[in-house]
Amino acid sequence: MRILSRAEELVLLAVWHLQEGAYGVAVRKYIIQSTGEEWSIGAIYVPLDRLAELGYLKAVHGAPTPERGGRSKRYYKLTEAGIKALRNTRKVQDSMWAGLPNPEFETK
Repeated sequence: MRILSRAEELVLLAVWHLQEGAYGVAVRKYIIQSTGEEWSIGAIYVPLDRLAELGYLKAVHGAPTPERGGRSKRYYKLTEAGIKALRNTRKVQDSMWAGLPNPEFETK
């Protein structure tokens, strides 16, 4: 079982949330809004490419658009393998957190 990195997990979750509108720039914008942190474009496209290679995402080219000089956007869709990877990662995280005090109330 492969455990996703935090960046991979966030990218997969963003793609899942965005559904049909999941392309690189939209994924980056969603993650920035969700985390409140700035993410470089490379920090998004490297995991997107890796996750597609692993079969966790399927990449599809959209129709060329005039505003992009005739270039098409590459849209991403979460696969069953991607959902399974997210479930496995969440299961491991839940197991690691089990039995620990809530960090918000820890005063040591």
